[in-house]
Amino acid sequence: MKIKAIAIILFLGSIFVNASPVNDTIIIKSDVSIERINRNLDSLVNSWYVRLALKNVPYNSSNDSVIAEFPDSVYKERLSKINSVISLPYNNIIRNHIHVYTDRKRESLSAILGLMDYYFPMIEDIFDSYGLPAELKYMAVIESALNPNAVSRVGATGMWQFLYSTGKNYGLTINSIVDERRDPVKATNAAAKYLKDMYDIYHDWILVIAAYNCGPGNVDKAIRRSGNRKDYWEIYYRLPRETRGYIPQFIAATYAINYYKDHHIQPLPLNIPIATDTLMVNKDIHLSQISEVMNIPLGELRALNPQYRTGLVPGSTKPQSLTLPVKHLGDFIDLNDTIRNYKSEIYLNRANLTINPSRSTYLPPDIKGKTKLYYTVKDGDNLGYIAEWYHVGLSDLRYWNDIYGNTIRVGQRIAVFVDPSKADYYSKIADMTFAERQSTIGKTIPVIQSAANVETGADSEYIIYTVQYGDTIWDIVKKFDNVTTSEVLTLNNISDPGRIQVGQKLKIKKKS
Repeated sequence: MKIKAIAIILFLGSIFVNASPVNDTIIIKSDVSIERINRNLDSLVNSWYVRLALKNVPYNSSNDSVIAEFPDSVYKERLSKINSVISLPYNNIIRNHIHVYTDRKRESLSAILGLMDYYFPMIEDIFDSYGLPAELKYMAVIESALNPNAVSRVGATGMWQFLYSTGKNYGLTINSIVDERRDPVKATNAAAKYLKDMYDIYHDWILVIAAYNCGPGNVDKAIRRSGNRKDYWEIYYRLPRETRGYIPQFIAATYAINYYKDHHIQPLPLNIPIATDTLMVNKDIHLSQISEVMNIPLGELRALNPQYRTGLVPGSTKPQSLTLPVKHLGDFIDLNDTIRNYKSEIYLNRANLTINPSRSTYLPPDIKGKTKLYYTVKDGDNLGYIAEWYHVGLSDLRYWNDIYGNTIRVGQRIAVFVDPSKADYYSKIADMTFAERQSTIGKTIPVIQSAANVETGADSEYIIYTVQYGDTIWDIVKKFDNVTTSEVLTLNNISDPGRIQVGQKLKIKKKS
């Protein structure tokens, strides 16, 4: 697989439409890409086995010059032939997602296909034990690209992208040494329990898949707002934007993995040891000890045991599982004591442990035809202000800077992409005062001299401001010259700036 190709972000854009989503003649308008999927495909490149394959085996997709596309009738017929208890409809939303897998990002699909032989049998076996449809395994493709070390911008982790709270609720151990969300077997068991719980609520697998993506609360709201309709395509517009693309992605991934040969795509050959075995250890041991004594690549051991964040297998706390290639199992048992005693003062000293980074530092992509500028966050700024000043979308600003929600900190550098012809103008924004920046978008800052809600303190060193309806601490600070938010919070003993109340009197120190 070409290195530059697999590194390309999988742009599985969610799509919204002007007519019923099940109508094959709808007009499609492109929506925002699925950012979580983008990052998962990026992190897949950092997978040890994928990196090794890219280094040793150049990618060959049989014939990249032949990009096979078929009439709608062919896609529809092929989907109908897939043995599935989950409905796999076809429309032009799904067709566009199929083309992403089989055309634009076919190299990324090749890497996923290379991981299937190792992970799919395990997932199928676990799902079967819970009475779940085997085809739910394709969810792991769109959740994490089959990468146990995938981490989303909101902290969802592992092959099944569990948040901390959900992982804990389903029995997964999560701490600074062990994160079982990364354990493919334990995380898949937890995912099976979650999916089973969702099916007990909805009795519809498509709604179960949607609920896995956005949570049952959002699905319930969409059902209520759609007149209690319980068909995914009928509640489509009421679902979060990402979830509107999630089911088409699932169906497209199902199609692509079943018919990749018809599109002249080959699996990337990965040297994952299919024959592995798991044993329990009841004493501390470090993966580096095993690697150095037994001459097994440390990257391989970490790939087989991704749940151990520092490399330490903390068996002394409670018995822990250790996965090894079968061919090394006998030697490990014979050398057990030798391995544990090897550099034990270094590797088994918990004070020396460092967490192995599972996610490369996020770098905003260069955008063709745009100039990248940086804005340094100042006291009182928020993302909404910055987006307005630079005339960019708020969602774009979050994506460019790997920001979830609206939290930013003073001193943080924010990357902004602008039209090159206006770069000189926008480059001046960072040096303007807040009032000047607001004036560029037609907004003014009220100057308060002797308004009814401002009075002079008894010692004349302070101005007393009475909080009005709709005020925030940042809005108040902007009304006075040379005053910072932190000064006002400290002076008034406020620990939570979001809890000021209407009528509350705030002391503002006068500036000489």
